[in-house]
Amino acid sequence: MTTLADILRGIEGGVFPTPDLSITVVPAPSAREACVVAFTAHIVIAADVSPSWVTDLIPDGDLSAPLNPPFLYALEQLTGRRVNSIDQMLLAPALTDPAERAAAVEDLTELTERGHPRIERAWRYRDDVHAYTTPYGGLVLTGRGLAGRLEVALEVPQSTRRQGHGRHLARAARALIPPGTHIWSQVSPGNAASTRTFLSAGYQPVGSEALLVR
Repeated sequence: MTTLADILRGIEGGVFPTPDLSITVVPAPSAREACVVAFTAHIVIAADVSPSWVTDLIPDGDLSAPLNPPFLYALEQLTGRRVNSIDQMLLAPALTDPAERAAAVEDLTELTERGHPRIERAWRYRDDVHAYTTPYGGLVLTGRGLAGRLEVALEVPQSTRRQGHGRHLARAARALIPPGTHIWSQVSPGNAASTRTFLSAGYQPVGSEALLVR
């Protein structure tokens, strides 16, 4: 049986779903979440729903409908979840050169307490969360999120923005994961500044997602 984890691991290896204007329905990746994921000319619905239920609601060949409010609302009602966000997905491989990895994390200090609001939020949606701070107050987090993928979140204090710190933190995340793995970032489509930050740190856009959580 194909799972969302299979699909995401394939994308990490450069293998995308066939762009055939079709919709693939797979089980919800965990009790915590369900999602609708859009790739080029292919939609994946990862939820505990039947393909016939999806077909009844989505006109044949209409790949915009699964990410539009009517379908997402119906999915919310059926699964007992709510749409948490609709984001673009960006992906980057781990840094492999030892010198690059060391330089990327040399100013980071790991936080062991969970009192920071961003860390508390990360633990609601991810497992195995690790958080690091910088001398100027920046924050970068890694953890296992949707379908067990490695995800990054970062925060730069307002007073220190426009100095390249976001790019540094996004690149640091690539050094905080094991060589040979990949890390995902979810960014609001309207957050152009954050999009530019991740693109400049070597991340590439691979699709979009609507995440449903309890």
